[in-house]
Amino acid sequence: MSINVCNDRSMASITSLPSGVSGSSLVLLSTTTASSSSTVDITSNIDSTYKEYIIKIIDCHAETNNVRFLFNMSADGGSNYNVTKTTTIFESRHDEDGSNGGVAYSGRTLSEDLAQSTSFQKLCFGVSNDNDHAINGHIHLFDPSNTTFVKHYIGLISNVNETNGAYQYYNAGYANTTSAINAVQFKMDSDNIDAGTFKLYGVV
Repeated sequence: MSINVCNDRSMASITSLPSGVSGSSLVLLSTTTASSSSTVDITSNIDSTYKEYIIKIIDCHAETNNVRFLFNMSADGGSNYNVTKTTTIFESRHDEDGSNGGVAYSGRTLSEDLAQSTSFQKLCFGVSNDNDHAINGHIHLFDPSNTTFVKHYIGLISNVNETNGAYQYYNAGYANTTSAINAVQFKMDSDNIDAGTFKLYGVV
């Protein structure tokens, strides 16, 4: 088997890649900005154009302290966010004073996962509303328009807890439907999303 190589002597002078070498890129499809918003709904551009979509959550600030950040999916363009899901979630954590470091399966200890439920999935909890604190992360949706398989997602959320700890939440699961998923919604479990930017990308 032959090995394809780039013959250019520096990255700056590369004009094309050899046959068989490929990469991926993100195509920005929409930007939604929250401002004292009860929900953030993304109801367009999630279709059969791409096999993978990424939603980047940037500087999402809670209006109220010690709340949960949630999301759900829709199969009817956002009329209802009630897709049946089975999910799992675990967290890593470390407080500012050097205490409380560890990793925990949040489903077992806090019942934050779902088993064939239409409820909103908790992406993170104990969210701080301090002026300088915010949620950041991303959600991947895989082949949401496929009508043969269930729809998988994975998520990674970084959050400052109300006790000033660094928390990292790892989410995964599937929407147990063969219907196309074409919208998603984000919200807090109490009060509004004070601010935040939500960017939808298609993965080429």
